[in-house]
This record gives sequence, C-alpha cells and structure tokens, in this order.
Amino acid sequence: MDDNQWLVVGLGNPGPDYASTRHNVGQMVLSLLADRLQSGFKTHKTQAIVAEGRSFPGGPRFVLAKPTTFMNVSGPPVAALLRYYDLDVSRLVVVHDELDIPFDTLKIKQGGGHGGHNGLRDIIAACGSNDFTRVRVGIGRPPGRQPAADFVLHDFTSTERKTLPNLLDEAADAVEMIAADGLTAAQLKFHTAD
Repeated sequence: MDDNQWLVVGLGNPGPDYASTRHNVGQMVLSLLADRLQSGFKTHKTQAIVAEGRSFPGGPRFVLAKPTTFMNVSGPPVAALLRYYDLDVSRLVVVHDELDIPFDTLKIKQGGGHGGHNGLRDIIAACGSNDFTRVRVGIGRPPGRQPAADFVLHDFTSTERKTLPNLLDEAADAVEMIAADGLTAAQLKFHTAD
C-alpha cells in the first residue's frame, strides 16, 4: 500500500441532465484533476467511476472517484472505496458545492457537521466518522425566494460560467496542496478572507 495515497471524491448526481449544474461542481473539479493526472475514469465495483495517478513523479497518489449514485446516497460508495483501497477516513477529501459560501470562493476544513448537505450527511453516516477533509466550493445562496433544492439543480448563470474555470482550477490546486503540503498550508493559501 502506498503510504501517501488519497481518496478524493467529487459529489454530484449521475447523468448528462445534471452534469453542468451547481450541485455537480465537485465532479467538475475531479474531471479537471483527472486531466491533470492524464488519467481517465473507469467503472469500479464500488458504485463509482475511478481515475488514478500522481500529479508529479514521487508525489501523492490520487484515487479520484465520482459516485454513480445520486448525491443523497453518496455514503455507501465512499465507504466501499475506503475499504477497497484500505484507507483511513483521514485520507479522504470530499469536494462539494456549498450554499453558505459566496460563489467563486473556496473554504477547506476537516471534520465538522454536514451543514444540511445531504451528500455529506450520508458519507458521515456510512463511514461512521466526520474526520475527513472537505473542499467546499462556494455556489452562493439562491436569489429571492427560489428554493435551495431548485437552485442547486440549475446550471450556473452565463456570468458565473465566465469565472467558473478559475474556481475549478483553484479547487483542484487546493486538493493537490492538501495531499502534498498538508491541510494548514492549503487553508492559508486558498481561504478567502471573510
């Protein structure tokens, strides 16, 4: 077993109807990371598609996983992947959308509650632990009285789409830095001042 191996999970919903929605921003980040690793996603027996590789020779080894289940039942695939790769939950990084952070903002944290995010709630329940790192990609709050459930299942606006590639890049950089340099270094570099 590689002692510097990380499981990175991008949350989202399966299928083309959801691919470009706010809720799938975690999976968008993983697609970018897979491109950087020059690795393609392959079907895995854990209800996920997986890409593996290193960002540089001798660097951390990444297992990038997109559950093929819906967001609200992300837990069982994540728990199965941790078992399959024999990894502790402390080696898990979950990349997900975050309503409570303004769009184009990142926050990184380890542990804590699920904050109403059903994907995180299910992962915590399935893994029996919340002691994993989250790369929280800000999507902001819905405008007016739009329900949050509708908002997250809509595509980014045309204005947001202009900035989105930079945000995805930063989130991918943050994942790589967590594995290479540690959580604190990544927080210092990527946290936007409140």
